[in-house]
Amino acid sequence: MKLYRTSNGNYVEEGGVYFRMPESNWDALVAHEDLSGYLRSVVAGGKPATDFAAARIEAPIVSQEVWAAGVTYYRSRSARMAEAKDAGGGDFYDRVYTAERPELFFKATASRVVGHGGNVRIRSDAKWSVPEPELTLVINPRGQIIGYTVGNDMSSRDIEGENPLYLPQAKVYDGSCALGPCVLVTGEALPATTPIRLEILRGGQAAFRSATTLAELKRAPAQLVSYLFRENAFPAGALLMTGTGIVPPDDFTLLPGDKVSITIDPIGTLENVVVQGGALAAH
Repeated sequence: MKLYRTSNGNYVEEGGVYFRMPESNWDALVAHEDLSGYLRSVVAGGKPATDFAAARIEAPIVSQEVWAAGVTYYRSRSARMAEAKDAGGGDFYDRVYTAERPELFFKATASRVVGHGGNVRIRSDAKWSVPEPELTLVINPRGQIIGYTVGNDMSSRDIEGENPLYLPQAKVYDGSCALGPCVLVTGEALPATTPIRLEILRGGQAAFRSATTLAELKRAPAQLVSYLFRENAFPAGALLMTGTGIVPPDDFTLLPGDKVSITIDPIGTLENVVVQGGALAAH
């Protein structure tokens, strides 16, 4: 089942049919003791909604924090070692790739997140910006993975490459994170064969395409969650981006007007347009 947060309330979708959720509080849904069971009861006893198509899909976040894991794919390790080599930080990424403890960092609050159809931003002081397509875990306050969504961890590679200590500036800014279009609610782990696909259109033509699978993810999602919840409480739950295995070539950078599409079956496709400057639209 898929759970949507929209401008018209929350909906659950099963087999292409949408049902309005009686619970309008998103945080309450994330914290529910048995979210899957609750959604099944709504579908079983509910009446199909006819107004879902008129609603604007919003990011699946209200009071949650967004965190991210780095260097969880070999491709990411290699790219970050190369970009940080001149700054003397290349060895850090090789070491964290093989270490027991993962790299985890704070990514965004809800106000910095955009949903499906929103505008992601590139920094005005960056010259090398890329999207990072990532499977994102939805975690309840008890540290349990209750579902999955699609994430885009926008990154300024030149800023991070200049000095690894600049990572927060390269990663955390208004419009630097996109999530959506929904949460695939399931207690089951996604299979290793699950594909992650990225397409970037420029002027209606493909500027970059690539794909990977979860088989390339070095760390198990449950392991990442266990480290995130060590010595940290998340009263409203959290979202954890699990890293990227797709890195565009070094001569590629995003430009305003680019359309970024990230597809993870069976969750769906997250689409966003790139902008630079200007105020961040409501998420």
